[in-house]
Amino acid sequence: MAKLKAFKGLRPPVNLASQVASRPYDVLNSQEAKEEAAGNPYSLLHIIKPEIDLPEDVDHYAQDVYDKARDNFKMFREKGWLIPDKEEYLYIYAQTMNGKTQYGLVGCAAVEDYMNNVIKKHELTRKVKEEDRMKHVRITNANMEPVFFSYPAVPEIDAIVANWVKNHKPENDFTAADGFGHHFWVIDDKKTIENLIEHFEKIPSTYVADGHHRTAAAALVGNEKKLNNPNHKGNEEYNYFLAVHFPDNQLTIIDYNRVVTDLNGMTAASFIEKLTESFIVAEKGKTIYKPDRLHNFGMYLEGKWYSLTAKPGTFNDHDPIGVLDVTILSSLVLDKLLNIKDLRTSERVDFVGGIRGLGELERRVNSGEMKAAFALYPVSMKQLIDIADTGNIMPPKTTWFEPKLRSGLVVHLLEKI
Repeated sequence: MAKLKAFKGLRPPVNLASQVASRPYDVLNSQEAKEEAAGNPYSLLHIIKPEIDLPEDVDHYAQDVYDKARDNFKMFREKGWLIPDKEEYLYIYAQTMNGKTQYGLVGCAAVEDYMNNVIKKHELTRKVKEEDRMKHVRITNANMEPVFFSYPAVPEIDAIVANWVKNHKPENDFTAADGFGHHFWVIDDKKTIENLIEHFEKIPSTYVADGHHRTAAAALVGNEKKLNNPNHKGNEEYNYFLAVHFPDNQLTIIDYNRVVTDLNGMTAASFIEKLTESFIVAEKGKTIYKPDRLHNFGMYLEGKWYSLTAKPGTFNDHDPIGVLDVTILSSLVLDKLLNIKDLRTSERVDFVGGIRGLGELERRVNSGEMKAAFALYPVSMKQLIDIADTGNIMPPKTTWFEPKLRSGLVVHLLEKI
């Protein structure tokens, strides 16, 4: 059963919270992070992407970069930009996008739950990215950024959260530059905290929604500290790591689309002809076509949009991986027709998050950079949970969660304060 732990968070003063809070380290490259943090010494990007404060030619995995993270974190604490809470609390972190608000419960997840697969994953991690974040956790001795978890909704937890939000003002309440709202409450009532933890213990599993590398790094460093401590007791702070837990029925996964550089030597006409073997193809003209159901795709090719609907018998709805539209597209189009075998390594395919809109697919093709684009219907939370529950792994670039969690509203130290 899943564990949830209250903790003494490090938090920015109310007047600095919107300036400290930053987008996660992995959605910005170093140049974008540098531009975003320009003129803002309070931005957490100075800690989570510390290369922005070093010469441009620095190796991002050099020891100097990790040392800078440690030094900047120390400075933030000394200057009072991150202040420890006096007691162990749980927190509520809500996000608003397009008029819809989702409410997450902020607390620590257990390293043991990750090691025992109570916390379930649906993506492979890359060792180099894992090790990078492990070094960052080791040198700061903290989880600077929360990971994004989901769990099967529990009405009693929803009711407690809704009641707290109704009766208490948020500590932080701001709209970021991207237009998304961020709202943060401190749950400082012991009875409410105990109640939430008790209900949480009845949940069989939680699921990594976003942040597989940060989750792996946090759990592996915690486990490393356990193995290296001859006096390990099990109640040490390093046995836990920072997570925001959202009920599955509040989350939205948006589409993650594909663009390709060429048609593997085929003309547009012969490619469309080949597609008709596996798909019902309907020309839609110049108006953007957005897929409206599973197994239906949009394709943009030579200035026109098409609807592609996979024919019965070309996919397996009883296989948690086979039912995914990314699998169908990869198998029947990218592999079979375009000879793109490995999405992780091929330079002939690229991925475009749905947050950019389908107009971005048109732009990439119209510029001549890409030859064709494919718009996909989003994966559902049920599909994600089915895959994680069966121990399967999703194909690369399948899910895109939005809005992203802001980092810096609360930090978890791996030692008792």
